[in-house]
Amino acid sequence: MRRWIKVAVTAAAVLGLGGYIAEPYARDWMAVGSACDGALPRDAVEQLRPESAQFTGGESQRIPGLGFYRCSLSFQGEQRWDVPLIGLAAYTGHDDQDRDLMTAFPDMHLSSHMVLSGGLPGIVDDLGVVRIVMPCPALGKDDEGRPRKMLVRFEPGEAWKRESEAVHRTAVSLANSASGKLGCGARPLSAPQKTASLDWKKRQRSAVPVERAAGTGCDWLARAGLARETGWRVMAEVNDSAPANSCELRGKETASGREPAMVFSAWYGDWGNRLTADDGNGERLPLTAVARCDGEAANFRIDAAKNTPGLAEADRPRLLKMFAEDQVRRRGCSGLRLY
Repeated sequence: MRRWIKVAVTAAAVLGLGGYIAEPYARDWMAVGSACDGALPRDAVEQLRPESAQFTGGESQRIPGLGFYRCSLSFQGEQRWDVPLIGLAAYTGHDDQDRDLMTAFPDMHLSSHMVLSGGLPGIVDDLGVVRIVMPCPALGKDDEGRPRKMLVRFEPGEAWKRESEAVHRTAVSLANSASGKLGCGARPLSAPQKTASLDWKKRQRSAVPVERAAGTGCDWLARAGLARETGWRVMAEVNDSAPANSCELRGKETASGREPAMVFSAWYGDWGNRLTADDGNGERLPLTAVARCDGEAANFRIDAAKNTPGLAEADRPRLLKMFAEDQVRRRGCSGLRLY
């Protein structure tokens, strides 16, 4: 009898130790499974998680009357405080979308942005925030007759630069889930099998000589007649579904170590009107253009220093026109006007 008692005690101790060891993994499993109403892909989240971080849980909130949904997943930080790893906010209200998109281009600066891979309708700003814009056919039109859309803002944590594939898959899963939560009725997105790096420096190194611009999304630059001796290289951030596109030109390094550059930018949606208007009087800035795309404005702009080598002042309107015409053709827009 005593022998069986010893065996039982020993087995209980082993089981207890095993349960103690397994508990953090069980907590992680439950936290990821319950966060964002179960929409998080576990393997992608594992790639985004900081090393040895312990998940502490998640939360979600939906306010259908305001067209708002948010959710998050947190982990325990160094100070034993809960730190958000993944954060999502989705809006179907036009004003909410405009405010959020403007934060990607603050204070009229033409902030760097990357387009998502695989034709996904989104961009990534220089802080790693992903913004996806999806049409909402189930919601009809707003009070101004514009087709309703949903903006999804996704913050993937500090690993975003090195985990492009995980960022794309998580963003797609959350966007599809948010569409259902808000009654958007958008066609489900699919994550691309191959994704470009989200490291801005690596994207810059992938720029190609201007004569090889064909097939980059900035094809028009190959026939723009730019001086080859300037050594222009093209960095194309063009996606025919994204809310913003850009063609950036970088020249040879100067004696001061800086590269001259000019940027051709396109913003799709009425929110872009603010990026082409003079804050002082509200009139349009020179060297900008506007068209109509999907019931809203599309704005185009060229930004270059006055003494950009190899670029005459008279060339700027011509280049802006080529860029805007190419974008209008790609997106099926109409009514192009240049200023």
